[in-house]
Amino acid sequence: MDPRIATDEVIDLIAGIEMHRKEMGKETDLAAACNEALRKLHELLDHEREALQSHGPGTRHPANIGTVMFEIARVQKLTGDTSQPEIPRNPRPGHHQVSLQSGVRNFPRNKARRTMGRSER
Repeated sequence: MDPRIATDEVIDLIAGIEMHRKEMGKETDLAAACNEALRKLHELLDHEREALQSHGPGTRHPANIGTVMFEIARVQKLTGDTSQPEIPRNPRPGHHQVSLQSGVRNFPRNKARRTMGRSER
């Protein structure tokens, strides 16, 4: 068993939620169907987090949690819901953005133009 891959049970539950969302979307509007799917996905996420706490990180629960979170983000995009911010992806992890305090920015002082090898007179 590969601990990086979600269990078949969780994959089947997600597939069932998605099929129900699609059927409900045909009967009602997209927003109501997505809200119902999100409610069920959040319940599944809570269940997997509880299982992770009781069984430990050596199980496949972290992969299940990641899969459920991915599905939640996908369904939220369908509804255009941006209430939960996405995780920022920083390509350079050592560099952090500087927060502006009271709207004041300190720019580096202007440097004089360099002469490109010519001596200044």
